[in-house]
Amino acid sequence: MLFSARLLVQFFFVSLFLMSCDTINPPTKEVEKDADEEETIDVSAQLEKIKLPEGYKIDLYATDIENARSMSISPSGTLFVGTRGDGRVYAIQDTNGDNKADKTYTLMEEGNMPNGVAFKDGDLYVAEVNRILKFEDIESKLDNPGEPIVIYDEYPTESHHGWKYIAFGPDGKLYVPVGAPCNACESEDQVFNSITRINPDGTNREIVHEGVRNTVGFTWHPVTKELWFTDNGRDLLGDDIPACELNRATKDNMHFGYPYCHQGDLLDDVNGKNKSCDSYTPPAQNLGAHVAPLGIEFGKSSMFPGSMSSTALIAEHGSWNRTKKSGYRITMVPVNESSEATGYDTFAEGWLDKEKDEAWGRPVDLEFMKDGSMLVSDDFADVIYRITYNG
Repeated sequence: MLFSARLLVQFFFVSLFLMSCDTINPPTKEVEKDADEEETIDVSAQLEKIKLPEGYKIDLYATDIENARSMSISPSGTLFVGTRGDGRVYAIQDTNGDNKADKTYTLMEEGNMPNGVAFKDGDLYVAEVNRILKFEDIESKLDNPGEPIVIYDEYPTESHHGWKYIAFGPDGKLYVPVGAPCNACESEDQVFNSITRINPDGTNREIVHEGVRNTVGFTWHPVTKELWFTDNGRDLLGDDIPACELNRATKDNMHFGYPYCHQGDLLDDVNGKNKSCDSYTPPAQNLGAHVAPLGIEFGKSSMFPGSMSSTALIAEHGSWNRTKKSGYRITMVPVNESSEATGYDTFAEGWLDKEKDEAWGRPVDLEFMKDGSMLVSDDFADVIYRITYNG
């Protein structure tokens, strides 16, 4: 009896560990689709289910982009797409100008979660779990990119929340987040739960912000140049808490609460003891619990209405363990002249059948094209959408 009880206790803790390690965005194919279902989704037929505000339209821009995740676009219009579970990095082009991609290059294979991509001065930067790579003068050699240069390789090797979104800030530096290596825990290494930045050559790594559990999307306000970023809330506190977050950084060296305080007013049941939420920067806007907010862009576009220029658009990848699914949509948060969030509403939805509680797509990242249209990646349907406005 004692031996059996001990086994049961061990089984419980191992199960709990596995649950907490598979947080937010587990590999989508295994979680959401059986193998025999992977080829059955007719995405073009599903598009009619997407609901958008009046005047907006959604079309397919690129198909068969396996596990399409973070995106970056060059001034000439080449779209670079990273992946997480697939290990590849793609370059996608519309060579005949019909607003549909007709050329796809595979720049990298068997990468270590090469989720993040960023383009600067002709070079493509790719973020793996523990290192940053650079393909120099990439558009001149898309069909034969060769081996990238390793500009930095001292990020942690932990894969739990190890996939990264990267982007260059107004200061010309590359911003690189480092997610928590757990569901909710204090980390001995200060670099976890942070947003860092490095020079384009990989030198001078510094921690810019702390208390960030897992951001997979950030941008800078088009006027104030302040950093705005999404953050995925912790798991295993129930269906409705804590809220995922949209955060605003008004200066460097801010702390946004994790793992002590969640959603600005909820102390962690373990790590929050003897702490106060007043010690940390609260979210600019609380989002839905477990919606997994990823990519974010302000709607400053030559095509979209002017009122959208200070509205944050957020790709909500969708919950993985909520009793009833949430997210699976694009939401919008208007920001006023005082840089305050003034609401939280739906911009595009329909990837989730709420009655059946089944999803056929999961938005990941947002990117604006030169003509003002907005691209949306989907790592579940393996496509890139293009949203236009003709009001």
